[in-house]
Amino acid sequence: ITTINLMLDTILEPLQYAFMQRSLIVAITVGVICAVVGSYLMVQRLALLGDAISHSVLPGLAIAYIVGANIFLGAFIAGIVSTLLINLISTRSNIKEDTAMGIVFSAFFALGVTLITVVQKDNKIDLNHFLFGNILAVNGNEVRDTLIIAGIVLTVVSLLYKELLFYTFDKLGAQAVGLPVGLLDLGLMVLIGLTIVASLKAVGVVLVLSLLITPAASAYLLVNRLHLVMLLGTFIGVTSSITGMYLSYYFNLPSGPAIVLVTSGIFVLALLFSPSQGLLTNPSSSLGQSTLIKEMKSLLSDRKLKD
Repeated sequence: ITTINLMLDTILEPLQYAFMQRSLIVAITVGVICAVVGSYLMVQRLALLGDAISHSVLPGLAIAYIVGANIFLGAFIAGIVSTLLINLISTRSNIKEDTAMGIVFSAFFALGVTLITVVQKDNKIDLNHFLFGNILAVNGNEVRDTLIIAGIVLTVVSLLYKELLFYTFDKLGAQAVGLPVGLLDLGLMVLIGLTIVASLKAVGVVLVLSLLITPAASAYLLVNRLHLVMLLGTFIGVTSSITGMYLSYYFNLPSGPAIVLVTSGIFVLALLFSPSQGLLTNPSSSLGQSTLIKEMKSLLSDRKLKD
């Protein structure tokens, strides 16, 4: 009974504070939508795009702060503009999409850091809060905005699940049957932008990619259907968010990095112990499928033959 009471006290103590209640609501919400949208990103191998958009929102945050507008709106607009620029560069020139992403996100990120540095001369704002999040400082309006964004994202995904599923795994086939691939592409970019904006307070610009990709990647090692990846990824994302928040509270750690470290730890466990792909549970198949190992074996066998 004493152990149970101690566990209950450990769980309930942080909930006595309003700032922890708000933070947990945001953390859980972000854990859900990041896993859902991140599943599409991972399957389509668009992790770099998520990174590009997350870094590109920084000037939008800075400009919104300067003019006194909603920083969520500023970040979202900057994310969409960066996406359109990436698309423009890659479709109107011989520059490949990954190169366009690198150019745009580095330029936007540099602009954002410059603007924030200029603003810091007259206002005492902490750049770290933009880069690494400050979930413990969320207010009621930000909780409301996060919940609204989450509602929009989950509603769109549920309504267009079949279309997005077809488009994700066979873009040419989707185009052949008449699906509006261009609109689906833009819609997915908007969903990514909204999800990143909702996650900024939790983990910041630098770490948001981890929350977008890692829970879905962990789930992908354990299950093989998209809807299961979404469900398991959501569970992993929410668990990581809650655990990270409690670690932050009890050990005085930065909340965003704590959440990311937990979700990264879960990925390592999945990588090691996945029933079908684990490095420890299936060492022979894992090593056998490694291109690097195959090349090393080939070089060694060739050298033996020469000797």
